[in-house]
Amino acid sequence: MRQFWKYVRPYLAGFLFGPLLMIVEVVGEVILPRLTALIINYGIVAEDMGYMIRTGLLMGLVALIMIAGGAGGNYLSAWSATNFATDLRTDLFHKVQQFSFRNIDHYSTGSLVTRLTNDVTQIQNVIRMILIMMLRAPGMFIGALIMAFHMNARLALVIAIVIPVLAVSIGMIIRTAYPRFDALQRRVDNLNNSVQENLINVRLIKSFVREDYQREKFQKTNRDYKEGMLRAMKIAILNMPLMMLVMNFTTIAVVWFGGNYVIAGRMDVGDLTAFLTYVVQILSSLMMLAMILLQSSRAIASAHRILEVLNTDVDLTDENARHKEVKVTKGSVEFRHVDFGYGGNKVLEDISFTIRPGQMAGIIGATGSGKTSLVQLIPRLYDVTGGQVLVDGVDVRDYSLKELRSGVGMVLQTNTLFSGSIAENLRWGDESASMETVRTAAAHAQADGFVTGFTNGYETELGQGGVNVSGGQKQRLCIARALLKKPKILILDDSTSAVDTATEARIRETFRTDLKDTTKLLIAQRITSVMDADVIIVLDEGKILDMGSHDELLARCEAYQEIYYSQKEKEAPAV
Repeated sequence: MRQFWKYVRPYLAGFLFGPLLMIVEVVGEVILPRLTALIINYGIVAEDMGYMIRTGLLMGLVALIMIAGGAGGNYLSAWSATNFATDLRTDLFHKVQQFSFRNIDHYSTGSLVTRLTNDVTQIQNVIRMILIMMLRAPGMFIGALIMAFHMNARLALVIAIVIPVLAVSIGMIIRTAYPRFDALQRRVDNLNNSVQENLINVRLIKSFVREDYQREKFQKTNRDYKEGMLRAMKIAILNMPLMMLVMNFTTIAVVWFGGNYVIAGRMDVGDLTAFLTYVVQILSSLMMLAMILLQSSRAIASAHRILEVLNTDVDLTDENARHKEVKVTKGSVEFRHVDFGYGGNKVLEDISFTIRPGQMAGIIGATGSGKTSLVQLIPRLYDVTGGQVLVDGVDVRDYSLKELRSGVGMVLQTNTLFSGSIAENLRWGDESASMETVRTAAAHAQADGFVTGFTNGYETELGQGGVNVSGGQKQRLCIARALLKKPKILILDDSTSAVDTATEARIRETFRTDLKDTTKLLIAQRITSVMDADVIIVLDEGKILDMGSHDELLARCEAYQEIYYSQKEKEAPAV
């Protein structure tokens, strides 16, 4: 609760006055049965119409005050809970944005989505319920109990016997509910993961005609969620019949004993009517309390999941950076005996090389040789587990993350575009770029030709993920976006694989002429993509086999020769 206090403080007035206004409604609810009893005892029995009218008008005034108090309390409760949830969700999102790749790998995407949406909503709903009920339920309970004992203490003992029975029953229900709700939220994670996976990969599913398989897989996940929901809801379902059973038996007991008092002349009919109303109010307040506790058990499970994210230690920060104001100005890259691994599995071992400013470096090797892992260490998407990565002679851990990543442009293997216009997507590289600058970057990436061919040109709206452009077009737009950043270091991770060789050659020519001051690292599967690089690094199983120019490697590196000649044979025309 201490961690959640920061989300309460800005809306403290609502958290305080919302429940206080609900007390106004409670006072009215406690007064009205007594006024009803007075009308019956002194108005109807005595046939005093004036008394009935005066008391009725007083009841109407009380009802109006109750409406004002209840409406105000409900509004402030909703306002406070909604603002609380909004701020909490914002902080959660900001925390996830700070996560390193390693942190993100710890959570599934579906789980993070559930925590940002469903879990926060559970807490919001319970806070609203508590603000409405936390003074209303005990206020009604205490007020009605006092009035009941005041009217007939002996008859009120029936209630005193029932309360402990209800308290024990409610306690047992709540104790069982928490673990079931905790398990339910994990099943929500699985359901969200399944939905997201199917929607993102819908084209692949259809191309492999795997709709039936995915449908069965989803149905299993959906059934698991349904069973978890029913298992959790059985507790909530049990709560209401139990309360109603106790309420009905209590009412029967009160009518039985109270009726005997009326017959014996020891109690007025109006008082018995009011007493029955107070019994209902007492038991209703206990039902409210039970409902709060039941819903709170689910909210507590959600709160633990939210705090797990908020309390996650971000393992990649620039808190200890010694040169936070330093910018990347030249673009030299140096690896000194670098080791790197995921979860104890070593991916790179003793990597050492230097790339001078403006050079083009090609990185080639078999799948799984560590090429992507190597370049991700330059902008500190991951941290080395041993050795050093230096940019402009400064350890990347000594830069601020903002300055380091501002100086490095990266086109990842997965080409991602966002919904919005092409111009908006390209301006991710520089949000203040003029249209002329945008077109220049697109021209360098060989994208301007096809973009201007669209009816709306650079204002063409892209679907989610860029679904209305081809793979090659998407790659060129992603390259243009990185170029617009004007980085000193440009990293392309197999980013021209869907581009034809002629277009790729023009892109490389642009790199040599228009980006001669930018250091370029190209990961490629096609050897033609790196043949004209200043230096080519050959990786195998996380180690550097050799490095040098194309001619040098072709003369001495067996692994490079094997890649070169195997690809040349594929390109040779059939005889």
